[in-house]
Amino acid sequence: MRTLPSTGPRYEPPRPGSNGASPFLPPLPSSRTPIDPPDPIEPVEPIEVEPPPEPERRKLRVVDVQDRASLGGAALAGLSLTWVLYSRILPTEGTLGFIVCWWLSFTAFYLLLTGLRRGRVVLADRFAVLLAHSGAALVGIALATVIGYTLIRGAPALMHWNFFSQDLRTAGPLEPLSTGGALHALAGTLIQITMAIAVTLPLGVLCAVYLTEVGGRASRLVRSVVEAMTALPSIVAGLFAYVVLLISFGMRLSGFVAAMAISVMMLPIIARSSEVVLRLVPSGLREASLALGATQWRTVWSVVLPTARPGLATALVLGTARGIGETSPVLLTAGYTTYLNLNPFSGPMTSLPLFTFKMSQSPENNYISRAFGAAALLLVLVLLLFAFSRWLAGRGRSGAR
Repeated sequence: MRTLPSTGPRYEPPRPGSNGASPFLPPLPSSRTPIDPPDPIEPVEPIEVEPPPEPERRKLRVVDVQDRASLGGAALAGLSLTWVLYSRILPTEGTLGFIVCWWLSFTAFYLLLTGLRRGRVVLADRFAVLLAHSGAALVGIALATVIGYTLIRGAPALMHWNFFSQDLRTAGPLEPLSTGGALHALAGTLIQITMAIAVTLPLGVLCAVYLTEVGGRASRLVRSVVEAMTALPSIVAGLFAYVVLLISFGMRLSGFVAAMAISVMMLPIIARSSEVVLRLVPSGLREASLALGATQWRTVWSVVLPTARPGLATALVLGTARGIGETSPVLLTAGYTTYLNLNPFSGPMTSLPLFTFKMSQSPENNYISRAFGAAALLLVLVLLLFAFSRWLAGRGRSGAR
């Protein structure tokens, strides 16, 4: 192997006694050489940095004086335009058409005034708010009209105490309102709904427990049947009870048959509502009970059902409100009578819906007043039941917190 001759200086290790200096590096400073102290650091003044401005948010729901003026002006302009169209130009009449035409004119004017001042986003928001408020007002006005009209027409009958303490045994069509009442219908309604509750409450809760706690292959079929029965027409339930109990078993028209027909309508409501309530029970409660050694049914009985008690009570009230106003089932199965019958297994038993139906068929004003009185009483009962269910639901939520 050929080696190239070296042209630079050869490296030699430092000899003993030398200071270790290298011919290739500058000499190190001696330890005796004084070192200059560093320059003092001057303090730097802090620089104030302004934070970036926050992005301006769109305030869609802020309503100022001009918005209120636009709303009032659009209402007056729509009313004036509708009056001119109805009285001078178009050959139309009627209160309903006037209201619809006014609402359309008012909406057009309001959107026009809002679009001149606001952007497209605010305009779309105001239009959606207008539709929502209009729908709520329509529902509220319709409900208030039905309740008010029923109470006003039924007030002459409700003002007499005998309406609640007497039946129609001695009252004919021409008798005044001070004679006879709806005691037999009120008692029949309470008896029938009590029997229906005694049947549907355990069945509905057991069905809900099966769907939520047990399950299985048949649970999907059972749930589908329950959901389909919630929309079952009441006349179908009445025909079912009529064919099965009256024709097949040879029973007669009675309060028991009517109660069974009402049970068909109440059962899917209670079962479906109870299922929803049981699914809201925290799974941690079930797991804790099972971890302590309790069986599944002990857990359901001691943990799940007590926890869901307010919700189950709400489901019962909703089912009762559905069954108490059914007319078609009792029309086919209860039978009509003018006297008080407290035995649901013997003879016809009138209820408030059936009493209202029969009284409304008479041309006499006193009977029609009694019909509206019974309808008002039934309406008040249903409203009280729904209010009670809302109170129970709110109490259950506050207790859960």
